[in-house]
Amino acid sequence: MNEPAEGKPAHDSWKLWMLALWLLGCAFLVYYKWNGIVWFALGDTDDNIRFAQVQAWLNGQGWYDLRQYRLDPPLGASIHWSRLVDLPIAGLILLLKPFVGTFAADKAAVAIAPLLSLGGAMFGLAVAVRRLVDRESYVLAMAILACAQAALLMWMPLRIDHHGWQLATLIFTLAGLADEKPVRGALTVALATSFSLVIGLEFLPYAALAAGVLALRWVWNAGDEAVRLRVYGASLAIGCAVGFALFASYDNRAPRCDALTPVWLSVALGGGGLLVLLSSLTIADRRLRFAAAFAAGALLSAGFALAWPDCLGRPEHMSPELQKLWFSNIREAKPLYLHGWRTALPIIALPAVGVAGSLLALWRARNTERFAAWAAAALFSIFSCGMLLWQTRAGPSAQLLAVPGATALGWMLLPRLLDHRLMIVRLFGTVAAFLLVSGLFMFFTLKLVPQPPVSEGRRVVNRANGRCPTLAALRPIAALPPATIFTFVDFGPRLIATTHHSAIAGPYHRNGDAILDVQHAFRGDAETAHRIMLKHHATLLLLCPGMSESTIYAAQAKNGFYVQLMRDEVPAWLQPMPLPPNSPFRLWRITG
Repeated sequence: MNEPAEGKPAHDSWKLWMLALWLLGCAFLVYYKWNGIVWFALGDTDDNIRFAQVQAWLNGQGWYDLRQYRLDPPLGASIHWSRLVDLPIAGLILLLKPFVGTFAADKAAVAIAPLLSLGGAMFGLAVAVRRLVDRESYVLAMAILACAQAALLMWMPLRIDHHGWQLATLIFTLAGLADEKPVRGALTVALATSFSLVIGLEFLPYAALAAGVLALRWVWNAGDEAVRLRVYGASLAIGCAVGFALFASYDNRAPRCDALTPVWLSVALGGGGLLVLLSSLTIADRRLRFAAAFAAGALLSAGFALAWPDCLGRPEHMSPELQKLWFSNIREAKPLYLHGWRTALPIIALPAVGVAGSLLALWRARNTERFAAWAAAALFSIFSCGMLLWQTRAGPSAQLLAVPGATALGWMLLPRLLDHRLMIVRLFGTVAAFLLVSGLFMFFTLKLVPQPPVSEGRRVVNRANGRCPTLAALRPIAALPPATIFTFVDFGPRLIATTHHSAIAGPYHRNGDAILDVQHAFRGDAETAHRIMLKHHATLLLLCPGMSESTIYAAQAKNGFYVQLMRDEVPAWLQPMPLPPNSPFRLWRITG
């Protein structure tokens, strides 16, 4: 492990193979998602808002103005993202528009942009496993990655939000930690971390973990690791400062806790400075170095607590009511153990294999120069599994970080099986081993367990979720004069991305007051709903009966306004609007 095969020249042909694998993967994913691309089926709320943000920028909205003015107009909704991920989407639209027209350019851009981040992630993963496992192991790693369904979904065509890019930065962080060259490795980790923090704070725990790993490496071996720590600390501070200057929106220049604002910029600058200071200390005793590192961490934590006490809790700063009525109903925000086993087991299978493989590789590397690199890989893999106990949305990162460990395990097993004297072992043993290390064994195991029949209620929900966001269903709505439409929170982003209308709310915590108003309207009585709709200057009410969000109102507010409408108890201030006979919507005009 970790050495090139004897007699093989050291060259860069692996990069050409990786390019070929990436292009092959792109071709397959475009083919797989072709119908969705043709019909512009941005399925996630974040993807729709991302596209709306890009369109607003291309239509003249300022670089630093990221408010979405078509949510809760006229003031708009504050979006805590940055423009960084908008760049490839906008660039593709501008590049292709003169040749294929506006709508075709939009569709091509949302298909291609996620594949760019996939290429970055594949390259970073190849670099990581070449350093950790073997120079030729990247092919096996790509095969395992292709089986990591939760991670792969983040790079599908149409998945234009920032998650795919952040996953790419995460695997580059691991590749940097595995780099034996201290300056290059430190720069890789610092730049990947800065890039990730500019995009969003979702991977802030991993950034803190990487900083801790580098500090502990200095504690263990100050002579070899001082340069690495110094370059990392300085590069992190500079990278975050440049990222803040170039990409922080007007809203993010306030001391908010949920983005790279002055709050976290101060942490990056202070933490980077302290790491540079640590690296310059000449302390022979390892215990004293640990005490110095601990003191630096304590000083940074105390400074944060004193300077930004409001950010000691959840970064979103949601009210208890918003947490109860809205956030607690988001499936991906719940811990994995609160999901059914059919959901949980396929997500955790590969991370579990990755932890086992990384621990075994760590043990095998205990007396080699790769021990520190495998210690970081194992720690990241274990930590990512722990994150699943916080939120299920950690599944993609847990699967991606599992690939190096799973590759190491496969690299130990597969050659022995392929060289076995019995053909039946070579054939079936190799297949079984790959099913194990890739986590696919869980998929096929669950296939053997009979599934309960789909209930009629679930069929209604699936039908509504599938039909209402389509361009065909929205065409009659889009044909109406521009209006502010009162609709579900989760439907607002799709509405503004595909029509010229405005909505009231989207599922973003800074939009909390508007989210609560929608909740109160659909959960309360007709008089409350009318007052809220007039407050937001809404002139139309649009419902998609059966959509997932509607089931929450039906279950938790059995006599609320939404349920009343479904019982055809329509107040006089709502006038029905005509729609095609096959429309999945119900539409009313709101009168005063």
